Amino acid sequence: MSTSNPIHETVREHYAERIKSSASCCGDSCSSPESNLYPADLLTTVPSDVASTSYGCGDPITLASLTPGQTVLDLGSGAGLDCLLAAQKVGPEGRVIGVDMTPEMIERAQANAKRVNATNVEFRQGYLEDLPVDSSTVDVIISNCVINLSPDKEKVFNEAFRVLAPGGKLAVSDIVTDGELPEIVRNSLSAWAGCVAGAVEAKDYIGMMESVGFTDISIKPVFFDKQTVDSALDEMKLDVTEYPREAVYKAVYSAKITAYKPA
Repeated sequence: MSTSNPIHETVREHYAERIKSSASCCGDSCSSPESNLYPADLLTTVPSDVASTSYGCGDPITLASLTPGQTVLDLGSGAGLDCLLAAQKVGPEGRVIGVDMTPEMIERAQANAKRVNATNVEFRQGYLEDLPVDSSTVDVIISNCVINLSPDKEKVFNEAFRVLAPGGKLAVSDIVTDGELPEIVRNSLSAWAGCVAGAVEAKDYIGMMESVGFTDISIKPVFFDKQTVDSALDEMKLDVTEYPREAVYKAVYSAKITAYKPA
């Protein structure tokens, strides 16, 4: 698998290093399970070191309202936490597929699944813009702070729509913005990898989903506090001396997003 896209390359290298050091995508304060992203009882079902390899900004498992027997696809499955949680929800009659472009993540996710004997989970290496999944075979798609990393989000949504079965649900936690980000942030590859530069305005996010056919779209904001944003920005280590942080405090937030493919 190869790509000449510098954003893909930067993101892949970033997350390969993160999983080696067990650090989160944008600092411990914004994407660790201890930040109350997940209900405490949900995380007790997986080993603590597996739970600590969360790279998300929300809880797509609760948002998805999964039921036994469903087929679930996780876009950007990372070390596999959300896949393992989903596998418990859908049960032995269900199936969970995780797709990630980073080999180190696939390897860790497979090891984690083996540790907890999750036999209804599989992980596939691939791009969200070109999913290695057959059309109309998935009941629910989940994703946790990953779509914002893609350089071609509309293609991601088009692929998501393709693989969903009629009536299927998309349940996503992601970073979006209220207004334009400062240009210096938008042009920074480190800020792309840090889940910020690639974020788009909520109205544009909705517009892309609508353009590929999604309906009943809902987006609910969850704002970060100043300390969380500061931690995330410090992690990016942008090579600038003055940083317009106030603009980011006001503009960037996590969102709970759901949408459906018409039946």
